[in-house]
Amino acid sequence: MVTTAGIDLGSTYVKAAVLQNEKRVGHGIMPTGAYPDKSAMRALATALKMARLRLEDIDYAVSTGYGRRIARIANQTISEISANARGSKWLGREKGIRTIIDIGGQDTKVISLDDECNILNFAMNDKCAAGTGRFLEILAKVLDVPLDDMGRLSLSAERPVEITTTCLVFAKSEVASLIAQGHGKEDIIAGIHRAVARRLLVMARGVGVRREVFFDGGPARNIGMIRTLEGELGFRLCVPDEPQVVTATGAALIAQEILSSQI
Repeated sequence: MVTTAGIDLGSTYVKAAVLQNEKRVGHGIMPTGAYPDKSAMRALATALKMARLRLEDIDYAVSTGYGRRIARIANQTISEISANARGSKWLGREKGIRTIIDIGGQDTKVISLDDECNILNFAMNDKCAAGTGRFLEILAKVLDVPLDDMGRLSLSAERPVEITTTCLVFAKSEVASLIAQGHGKEDIIAGIHRAVARRLLVMARGVGVRREVFFDGGPARNIGMIRTLEGELGFRLCVPDEPQVVTATGAALIAQEILSSQI
């Protein structure tokens, strides 16, 4: 029985996944905080507890994400593009994934896959918060709405407003102004989702959008964001059950492939 771990050290959250013979048996998510390595170990401990395993049961660990070199338990590091593509390909294997949209805490990625599911092209926005999980989180605070409630509330929108900028600094002022004008929170949130979706689609079309499209990252838990993206694309998205741990799962899969190549 081969047991591997994947650890995705993101800017906002650390995610861990544990696999046994290409079956995910546990996962964990922790805020990154000021001590990413400790957070990584806590996320891994949560995944191991779910899997009813111990730390010494792990045969190989691979880390990824912006803080991948911080994880001392990792035997190897890989890029988040490779890990995300591998995890998406595996989780969406019955769908035949050709495009991946991943919204992280501080960046967004669009990855195009060829017919053999190898990486064909990708685009990454890591220069500003526009269209990221952080963008949604900050605007939720401006609206005084729990982040997890944004999706549900947006589905009740009657007249979605137009958000004219995805620059976080200006968007905060614009949202505050819309509140002062008396617009409902539901309509503002729906407008925010539409602005994020349209920015993402500019990136996606630059890379090339081919069906099926896989959507992962924290905002993929937001039903309003899902529905808005589907409306802009004109078709349904493939969304995994645990969209936050896709990249960690991919890292654990790559760890299994590394072990297999060493046998």
